[in-house]
Amino acid sequence: MKPRALLSVSDKSGITDFAKSLIDVGWEVLSTGGTARTIREAGLDATDVSEVTGHPEMMAGRVKTLHPAIHAGLLARRARSDDMAELAELGYGPIDLVAVNLYPFRETVARGDVPVDEAMEQVDIGGPTMIRAAAKSHADVWVVVDPADYGRVLELITSGSDDVSSEGPLRRELAAKVFSHVSEYDGAIARYLEEMAGLRLLP
Repeated sequence: MKPRALLSVSDKSGITDFAKSLIDVGWEVLSTGGTARTIREAGLDATDVSEVTGHPEMMAGRVKTLHPAIHAGLLARRARSDDMAELAELGYGPIDLVAVNLYPFRETVARGDVPVDEAMEQVDIGGPTMIRAAAKSHADVWVVVDPADYGRVLELITSGSDDVSSEGPLRRELAAKVFSHVSEYDGAIARYLEEMAGLRLLP
């Protein structure tokens, strides 16, 4: 099976070049919604996540990646034969790279006077879940939340460097970046809701 990358980004800077570079070295690209459209408009192939899950996107995209076919593919431990056998038994495959950046919640509320329901539509659910799963499995899964890191990841994937191994320091750096990114994102949501409730509990 080809290595597989799941690309689903709100900030599409560099995503088509990233996708092309992965495809050129033999990866399959999975994608969702607007990211898939952007990749295809560049003349590249992208497999819809719904083809992998066997389930259509729901509720205008609110539910698309929250499925065992995605999360089992991220969380399966490659060194454990029981994990890999269970994955195969269910007809799922591993996912080896995730590039996700989250819905622009902070940018939305920074406009001021944004209704709470509009702000809540910019609270990403599937994105944080995927990148947390990938970061937990960083020994096996590349996880990228910053377009500035695409080049570094591609260099190592294509060079055969030792950092492609499970102990590579870049994998750990990128995993740490995920948890920092999600923490800041959740903090911004909490602060916004506190303000809407007339509270100021968090710094």
